[in-house]
Amino acid sequence: MTDTKPEIRFPEEFLFGGATAANQYEGAWNVDGKGPSIQDVMTHGITKAPDETVQSANLKLDGVDGYHHFREDIALMAEMGFQVYRFSVAWSRIFPTGMEEEPGEQGLLFYDQVVNACLEHGIEPMITISHYETPLVLSRTLDGFRSRETIEHYERFARTLMERWKGKVRWWITFNEINALWNFPLMGAGIWTRKDKLAPKDFWQTAHHELVAASRVVKLAHEIDPENKVGCMILGMANYARTCHPADEIMAMKEDERGLFFSDVMLRGHYPAYALRKMEKEGIRLETHPQDFEDLKTTHDFLSFSYYMSKTIAHDPENYQFSAGNLVTGTANPYLKCSEWGWQIDPAGLRWLLNKYWNRYEKPLFIVENGLGAMDEYQKKPGVPYTVDDQYRIDYMNDHLVQVWKAMDLDGVPVLGYTSWGCVDLISASTAEMKKRYGFIYVNRNQDGSGDMSRSRKKSFFWYRDVIASRGANLKDRESEE
Repeated sequence: MTDTKPEIRFPEEFLFGGATAANQYEGAWNVDGKGPSIQDVMTHGITKAPDETVQSANLKLDGVDGYHHFREDIALMAEMGFQVYRFSVAWSRIFPTGMEEEPGEQGLLFYDQVVNACLEHGIEPMITISHYETPLVLSRTLDGFRSRETIEHYERFARTLMERWKGKVRWWITFNEINALWNFPLMGAGIWTRKDKLAPKDFWQTAHHELVAASRVVKLAHEIDPENKVGCMILGMANYARTCHPADEIMAMKEDERGLFFSDVMLRGHYPAYALRKMEKEGIRLETHPQDFEDLKTTHDFLSFSYYMSKTIAHDPENYQFSAGNLVTGTANPYLKCSEWGWQIDPAGLRWLLNKYWNRYEKPLFIVENGLGAMDEYQKKPGVPYTVDDQYRIDYMNDHLVQVWKAMDLDGVPVLGYTSWGCVDLISASTAEMKKRYGFIYVNRNQDGSGDMSRSRKKSFFWYRDVIASRGANLKDRESEE
């Protein structure tokens, strides 16, 4: 009797698609009444200090001109068979300063077209309400979510979107990678004050404001339309102890607590004991309203997250090499390979993380970002239907999707869907580069800003089309073949 491998097949209700963010995709930064956002002054990416004024030599200002190419792009997504498209609404395209009482109709009309284009192609829109796009004026005036007043402005923004597209949009995400606050307060929460000028209480107080805002919006969403499904979204990271030294295990545990604090509150409805203890030890007393903790009891419907890499944690990190990463870094794992940007590639870490989240929260999961950033080489050859031979991206995504299927089929983890990051080439958020590409769709724009923004299909375009059409039957378990 011979063992046979189980057939890889995702259930019909599993949603395949892709994801973009307005500030990296749309461009048209000052068109039709849009105000500037914090991203318009982050000329060199998240690791550099922002400019005081908007600079014309800023790749982000034009993005990849999704504002004028969205119909073409959504048609290409439909050709791949997308069932869901995750995108964000630029806050300052609807409320130019973030603090207006009434929304801008021109901005809403633009997103009406995006939503309708998705629906016409049978694609479900999934909207991220806040994706690192705090209006610049609100950030400078109120210090973003450091001010309690920002909760009301965010609620007004969310209500506007949900009432506008009631019955059309049923998937919502409150904040993109909300736990980025700890490392990048400007990008994560719109705090204009420099990070080195902030006290520990400022971070916890800001977190509280974001958490209250998110919970209120979940309640609002269910009141507006009971069919709405609202997810919280965190930067997902598999944290391994670098060795079996107990101190490494404790350090990894503490790193998990830091990364999971937001989802602990948003999915459990209260502050975890470790967070309360930490604030008590640091002498931090939050400024709260009595209603806040009642609001927090309204929990999100599902957990969504980004996953690109894992990292190892050591109590003596000076003895090891470091690896680069998505907003956070760790010591290098000698068993893993790295991408061109030094991010360690760990498909099995995704299965590990899915199990960790399911066991911790027992709520459905949605992978809303995953993909490989690489320097693609454009080569148009006669008789070849694609312009980029990105087999490396196919291998990366194949291996990650196999692990998603294993988590579902072998481990029993309920996963709602998968949206690959940057399904259309984008401007990188972390480095503000064009050369770091993620998409199935190649955009003719170069690092120096040249290019006609034309679109073409990469090799991965046809591969992903076949993944969706076959429900994953064309995936290869390369791990078991080695």
